[in-house]
Amino acid sequence: MPAWLSSAKTAAALRTSARVSVELLLVLLAASAALWLLGRMWSVVWPLIVGLLLTTLTWPLARFLRRRGWPAALAASVVTVLFLLVVTGIVALIAVPVASQSGELADGVVEGIQRLREWAAGPPLNIGDAQITGTLDTAVARVQDSIGSMVTAVVTGVSTVVNGVVTAVLALFLMFFFLKDGPRFLPWLTRQLPGRLATDVPVVAARCWETLGAFVRSQAFVGLLDAVLIGIGLWVLEVPLVLPLAVLTFVSAFVPIVGALFAGLVAVLIALVSNGLTDALIVLAIIVVVQQLEGNVFQPMIQSRGLGLHAAVVLLAVTLGGSLAGIVGSLLAVPVAALLAVVWNYLREQLGEPLQEPEPDESHSGATVPS
Repeated sequence: MPAWLSSAKTAAALRTSARVSVELLLVLLAASAALWLLGRMWSVVWPLIVGLLLTTLTWPLARFLRRRGWPAALAASVVTVLFLLVVTGIVALIAVPVASQSGELADGVVEGIQRLREWAAGPPLNIGDAQITGTLDTAVARVQDSIGSMVTAVVTGVSTVVNGVVTAVLALFLMFFFLKDGPRFLPWLTRQLPGRLATDVPVVAARCWETLGAFVRSQAFVGLLDAVLIGIGLWVLEVPLVLPLAVLTFVSAFVPIVGALFAGLVAVLIALVSNGLTDALIVLAIIVVVQQLEGNVFQPMIQSRGLGLHAAVVLLAVTLGGSLAGIVGSLLAVPVAALLAVVWNYLREQLGEPLQEPEPDESHSGATVPS
């Protein structure tokens, strides 16, 4: 016999669905308002985020010095100076060898362009010098026509560089204060919050800090793995500037997508102008293979273990973050997902009902009481 729908149950289900929908819309509205407010305050929030990431990277050394009896200000100052020296050394390690061989590289680039021109003039393309000259003239004309937009782009680029320098300086100062006063933050926060929040918020903050540190360490390990593998490939092919290229690969690992493309482009260009087209193609193949292994194997596995996230969640988070906010979204997608998971797990712990122990069956409790 066909089952008839119950009007009472149907009405109750519709009321429940309507209530859940309204509550979900309110949550989405609150989230949208929070994101809008975050965007308005981004000039302050972004240096704060960078400072926190740098602090997670340098905090183990500061903690080691503080446990050895160093004053907090002295330990933070020493760690900050050492960090600046390391960054300066990395920049020098990349810039000095490249500058010393800039003449050879420039000559190699000119020679490579000439080879490409000769190759284009032969079969199967058979592009004559007149056609190449005409193409160059057309390109120059287009550049002259778009000189206004180019000036605007240059001004925008200069503004971006200035903002980057300001962000780096602010993040460095914030890192120093976080290293010096960080351990006093949670006790201070406990005293400021009322009631239950005085317990919940510090616990969640401590867990988020541990998760953020795990993310930075895993990202550094992935970058080191990329640098070693690509560096070995460049060394086997006898490509010059192996060490600077390996360091550049490690540093660029902290900037998703664009960082890997930039480091790979530099390596392929140097291989092209120094070793020829064949070695450049081999270098390109090595970089593509390593980047695929990193993006699809190493990074999801390492970050899923360190952050408690499934590898598929890591991949989806990076994709969603990149589509929503570009490079910055890709950089922050995984730690944000991990922090949301931390908050969700804590809420589930607090809202979940404890398991009840089964009551002993008196009919089967035939234990004899010792006399």
